[in-house]
Amino acid sequence: MDLFDEEFGSFTDKQPIGPHEGFAGVLLCASACDGHIADEEVQSLVVALTRMKMYQNVSPNQFNGMMDRLLGMLKRGGPEKLLNSVAPAVPPELRETAFANSCNIVLADGVVEDEEKEFMNTLMRHMEIEETRARQIIKVMVIKNKG
Repeated sequence: MDLFDEEFGSFTDKQPIGPHEGFAGVLLCASACDGHIADEEVQSLVVALTRMKMYQNVSPNQFNGMMDRLLGMLKRGGPEKLLNSVAPAVPPELRETAFANSCNIVLADGVVEDEEKEFMNTLMRHMEIEETRARQIIKVMVIKNKG
């Protein structure tokens, strides 16, 4: 244990991740999975979250605090580690929704990079979505994002 672990260990984030953070965290991972977060991806993430019923009673301060925490986790560990932390908190009934919104974010900037394809495959496994169903969702999202 080094000096900072000993002195500042109590400042590490040990707060459990709830459904709100889980869902938002998955979408943040989709935004960051290629190594950068494009403006279109941020806009898509914010629109997706603010349209959902589960965020209607979240105050702006709570929302900003949640996003700050998630961004800190992303910065410290990267998208893979963040996904491992947040995916289990996504309720089963929202897993396909998280997958579809993540696909929309990946498609938002008009380019799907190899890292984004790999992320979607990983997310499919984390969300426990059958491959046939995932392909259907992706197909619809590609149609939605054409033009």
